[in-house]
This record gives sequence, structure tokens and C-alpha cells, in this order.
Amino acid sequence: MKREIDYRWRLAELMAARGMHNSTDLSPLLKERGIELSASQVYRLVTQRPERVSLMMIAALCDIFSCGPEDLVTVTATDAKARKVASDANVVDLNKTIRPKRARVIRDDG
Repeated sequence: MKREIDYRWRLAELMAARGMHNSTDLSPLLKERGIELSASQVYRLVTQRPERVSLMMIAALCDIFSCGPEDLVTVTATDAKARKVASDANVVDLNKTIRPKRARVIRDDG
């Protein structure tokens, strides 16, 4: 059975819990750990769900907030719902039920 994988990026929650309410508060802390990002990159890191994050970034964030990666990213995995399959009992043969009858054209020369 297929599994549906999803994750939740919790950086903004961790920042709020530590009293950091602006993304600019994070930038100097990252610079102390050797990660230099522009203001817009830091803002996107905080406000959006990243698709790719380096392990150095995760390690730096875990060091800043004294947490583990599981606190920064919450992963959920569930079984995918089974797709409904059409059964033969509900199939309608359109050739027999809806097909129009052939018209006969008759001349009217009267």
C-alpha cells in the first residue's frame, strides 16, 4: 500500500517560543555559526515551508534553539486511501440503451 508523507516546518513556532518575533532576529545568530543569508532568504526560511534545507542549516538551527531536528520538522506518514474502482455491475452499454434509431428519409413529391 502506498504511503502519504508530509512534514510541518516549525521554525516560526520555535522562534516565537524564544521571544523572537522578527526574521531579522535570526540572521545574526546564523552568522555566528557560519551561515550567511540575505534578509529575504532568512524571511523565506522562517515564513515558508522549505523544500530543501542543508544539514548545516538544520544543525545551526538546532544549536540556536537547543532542540533536535524532530522539534524543527514534524513528519507525518499515513496510508494512502484506496482508490475506488469501477465495477462491471454499474457499466451501461451505450450501444444498446442510448443509440438513436436510423432515420428513414421519404420523398414528398405530392
